[in-house]
Amino acid sequence: MAEITEINDLSAPELQIYSSTSEVQLLRCNEPEPGIFIAESPKVIRRALDAGYKPISLLIERKYIDGQAKDIVCRCGDIPIYTADSQVLTSLTGFRLTQGVLCAMSRRRLPDVSGICSGAARIAVLEDIMNQTNVGAIFRSAAALGIDAILLTSGCSDPLYRRSVRVSMGTVFQVPWTYLDRSGSDYIPLLKSLGFSTAAMALNDDSVGIDDEKLMAEKRLAVILGTEGEGLRKSTIEACDYTVKIPMSHGVDSLNVAAASAVAFWQLGRHGQS
Repeated sequence: MAEITEINDLSAPELQIYSSTSEVQLLRCNEPEPGIFIAESPKVIRRALDAGYKPISLLIERKYIDGQAKDIVCRCGDIPIYTADSQVLTSLTGFRLTQGVLCAMSRRRLPDVSGICSGAARIAVLEDIMNQTNVGAIFRSAAALGIDAILLTSGCSDPLYRRSVRVSMGTVFQVPWTYLDRSGSDYIPLLKSLGFSTAAMALNDDSVGIDDEKLMAEKRLAVILGTEGEGLRKSTIEACDYTVKIPMSHGVDSLNVAAASAVAFWQLGRHGQS
């Protein structure tokens, strides 16, 4: 049976995981073993549990223990549960909890690139995208629109940071992902060796439209997205088989990278699954 503890001391050591430990510290806390991440909201926590992630402890607004988080409490077994009212939890964490629940969970070792790409027809590659909201939104679009796996360069924000997990609505636990070799940036040859044609999303003059027939007919395609502002590296664009643009109207020069990913995944992902 779960041990439920009423929070009386915000400085208690067992609460530091929620109050004063940065996400980088959580990521590295068990090195060389995988670290910890924080899942926020009942839906996200359920998806993490469904994917096999193991809970460490729960932080729950008191009224939700027998309410919307009751099933989560039951599923998590005898892990510690810390509770208080909303005001206390906001003081503890520094933000208002989404639907009143946080769960500290153990990370897992990341799979290798070839493993998650095996059998994939459409993958996305994120190059140096640091904005956590954009990373989460891209994962949500990928899950919804037919992308089989996501690869990230070392310059990307970690998909298991709390904001990314929340924005993704837990789809970071559903779409296979891993990092490319963290020691180098020239990953296009690797993608090609795995059998993928490569499409750089960029606004170059020699770009093809996103509905290009040859592009859509590719059996295996890696859609590569870059950070806002600077976009993809010049070397990445030059090494790709295609440079692809989304046509714009009314003088708009580009879309937010998360919005652009949704358009690209809808057009290219759905054809890749047909």
